Amino acid sequence: MIDFHCHLDLMKDPAKTVRELEVAQIYVLSVTTVPKAFPKTSRLVKVKGRIRTALGYHPQLVGERPNELPLFERMLHETRYVGEVGLDGGKEFTKSQSSQAKIFSEILSLCRSDGSKIVSIHSRHAADAVLDKIEEHPGFGVPVLHWFTGNRFELERAIKLGCWFSIGAPMLRTAKGKATVAKMPSERILTETDAPFASSNISSSLSEATKGLSNIWRMDAIETANTLKSNLATLVA
Repeated sequence: MIDFHCHLDLMKDPAKTVRELEVAQIYVLSVTTVPKAFPKTSRLVKVKGRIRTALGYHPQLVGERPNELPLFERMLHETRYVGEVGLDGGKEFTKSQSSQAKIFSEILSLCRSDGSKIVSIHSRHAADAVLDKIEEHPGFGVPVLHWFTGNRFELERAIKLGCWFSIGAPMLRTAKGKATVAKMPSERILTETDAPFASSNISSSLSEATKGLSNIWRMDAIETANTLKSNLATLVA
């Protein structure tokens, strides 16, 4: 199984969670919310294991922690993965939207300069603005839109821009979510949990997401799992 977006450092017992994931042989992208969290989170996992740690700067935290970009830049060479980054257009983050846009642009520019990165991107209430930034910064790497809830036109634009999508079980519990996922290219989809926010049990959440995709793709469980594994291999190749 694959969890391409979870917050290991925010789990109730991160070390125990890591041990359970290793036993279950789950491939994981462990995203961080601020640059200062990256070193400690990286030390939770084995260098050559199935868990990778991403360097993040969450848009919801930009307003209260606006000065961590230099730290982000210093550590960027230590990982191929960036996340969680992006933009949040929610009303509660209106005051920080200008700062969010500036920092997200800087992050994409840094990724382009440091070498192609795989970037897990937050786009809540800001899909078009995120896609604008992606379009403005060619060569930064591969965008993976985490929990994408944009409209049909935004989805079509994202697909044309080469975006990937990480899909969690809650997205597949509604008719709208299923319809959106059905329009995404199956070869550019990975599963995620967004644990601990959207799930407290990673394995069961991934099983539910995989079953949901099986129903949409009209594949059996084994074929769906193999498709997801092939997608991951393609992404990281």
